[in-house]
Parts: sequence; C-alpha cells; structure tokens
Amino acid sequence: MRIDKFLKVSRVIKRRTLAQEACDRDKVTINGKVAKPGTAVKEGDIVEIRFGENITRFRIKKVSEHVRKEETGEMYELL
Repeated sequence: MRIDKFLKVSRVIKRRTLAQEACDRDKVTINGKVAKPGTAVKEGDIVEIRFGENITRFRIKKVSEHVRKEETGEMYELL
C-alpha cells in the first residue's frame, strides 16, 4: 500500500491530499528514508512525520485497504 493511502486509511492524516503534500515536502520518512507519496509500506516499517516542531513516530502493525473507524488503532503503534 502507498504511504499516502495508509496515512489516510489509518486516520493519521485526515485527507489523502494532505498526506501527499506532507510527503512532497519531505515531512514523512519510512525507516529513516524520505518517502514520496507512492512509496510502499509494509508491516514493521517505522514511519516518522514532522508536524511543525512535533514529530510523530509509529510502527505499522497492519496494512488494510478498508478499516472501520474503531479499528484504526490496530493499524499502528506509537513509539
């Protein structure tokens, strides 16, 4: 799954266009490497997102195309 879609499906970022913009501005890294919107993610990857001065780090636990709102917490684990 693409990182921009994962961020939207997991509700880390509310809209896919915002996720794409964050990736285009080099604010998203996967396993320490800058990620573009089309970069593939898999279980076990560590994602880091910079929102201003805040940094959010999490490990991907589950990759799924469609998830109910109540199940989004099962997709990643904050570090």
